[in-house]
Amino acid sequence: MKYWCLRMGLAALLLTEAVGCGMVRSLGKNPEGGELARLDTLPNYKNGSFENLAERSDSTVKRSRLRMMLHRRPETIRPSHALPWVKTDLKTLAAPAPIVVWFGHSSLLIKTGQGNILIDPIFSNHAGPVPGLITAFPGTKHYHAEDMPPIDVLIISHDHYDHLDYRTLKKLKDHIKTAIVPMGVGSDLVYWGFDPKKIIELNWNQSVILPGGLRVTATPAQHRSNRSYTKENKTLWASYVIQADQYRLFYSGDSGYGPHFKQIGQQYGPFDLALLECGQYSPNWPWTHLWLGQAAQAAVDLHARLLQPIHWAKFVEADHPWNEPIKRLLPAAKKLGIPVNVPRIGEPYTLGDPPKQVVWWDFE
Repeated sequence: MKYWCLRMGLAALLLTEAVGCGMVRSLGKNPEGGELARLDTLPNYKNGSFENLAERSDSTVKRSRLRMMLHRRPETIRPSHALPWVKTDLKTLAAPAPIVVWFGHSSLLIKTGQGNILIDPIFSNHAGPVPGLITAFPGTKHYHAEDMPPIDVLIISHDHYDHLDYRTLKKLKDHIKTAIVPMGVGSDLVYWGFDPKKIIELNWNQSVILPGGLRVTATPAQHRSNRSYTKENKTLWASYVIQADQYRLFYSGDSGYGPHFKQIGQQYGPFDLALLECGQYSPNWPWTHLWLGQAAQAAVDLHARLLQPIHWAKFVEADHPWNEPIKRLLPAAKKLGIPVNVPRIGEPYTLGDPPKQVVWWDFE
């Protein structure tokens, strides 16, 4: 009886702490009621869940993530010292051509003549509902929500914690004019206090033209969604095509390799820049992320003139060395004739300029 009471007391304490730090709120909210009826009409939503173009099993992913949390990881999965970074005044950047600023992992600011685009921002320095479990690398923590200029459009690729961050969006909410999200993800934003009128949900191959002239199209990706282990694929995941004036950019979100890259390239390419994930691959989830060098092949499929790797250099989510993705991508891209842009965190890159090629990641 005493043991039971101790356990209940500890559970109550943990719940109180969770509520206090926003953990419970950060779990978000899946679509329900009339929203579900709307999703039931979509061709890629079947039996209560969204599906990939080529459907895959999630059972291996669930088991492997638990195993990874329990076993000891190699020291090289984190850098031995702080990553180099550049402090940029994001509010004064001029954009004669689109300017891309990367903040590590998949967080990006794209400044264009038609408006400011913020993609998958995570400035809370950890990925997940529990602070301190998946922490950001030193050198990647210098940009905050307060550093962002007014955001004309927020783009979210899917509902995983390292892309949809409650604490960051809570701070940015009142500075965002429009949020573009995959189908179902709007439920999370509404739950967190966003005005539903400012949220645009897109299914694959649906487009929207914003007042400033930006055209954003959601395109397929090969991934999955969930913010808890009990409810999976209740919201959609997507990549995006962004058209600003004569420029075309592609953002992969999270996606394994598949024929959808060629389809997107044929339908929407060529692209001036492809922002493609290149890290957090693992044999434990072989189909949800691009593997070694596959980002280069995806860039070829997309008819991209320039490749910039993302989804690396901020968090540990797999067991590979932190800088292995870029070390393996560069020779693969060279072999395929794809130029690669690798700026430092916070370092602005203007489309049309020579790629950033200073080797800043060559240490353990």
